Amino acid sequence: GSDERQYSSIGVDIPMISLMRSKYDEYKEYHTSLDDMSFISPDGLNGGYMIHKKAIEILENNLHYKTTTLCEPQLGKRGLYPLQSTKDTLKQVELMMNILAYADGEMDLITLAETINADVFDCLPIIKQLSDNKILMTA
Repeated sequence: GSDERQYSSIGVDIPMISLMRSKYDEYKEYHTSLDDMSFISPDGLNGGYMIHKKAIEILENNLHYKTTTLCEPQLGKRGLYPLQSTKDTLKQVELMMNILAYADGEMDLITLAETINADVFDCLPIIKQLSDNKILMTA
């Protein structure tokens, strides 16, 4: 029903996806002269923009990460271990330790996040911190 089908035709076979807020067959105006900008609100347009921005950010960071140390690295001397407890301290440390445990260079960011049951966007700042401190590198 959508244009993407044409890109998967025999002999063309271009891999692609669709990102949309409303599925093409859920409104009768789709692909008619009534399909115009009146369907788009500023909030809807911004929401679509944010989804695309996040997708691009994930793709740009979907690298294979690998720890640079054997065993568990000393996080305290690098300022990566919290000195005070907050309600999120345990969760952040656990996430950091899980990233380090599974960053073996074999999994990309998306697979790593799925493996440790974490949101990619929660992993990204930790991966940046660990990379900045040379505890992680791209494989």
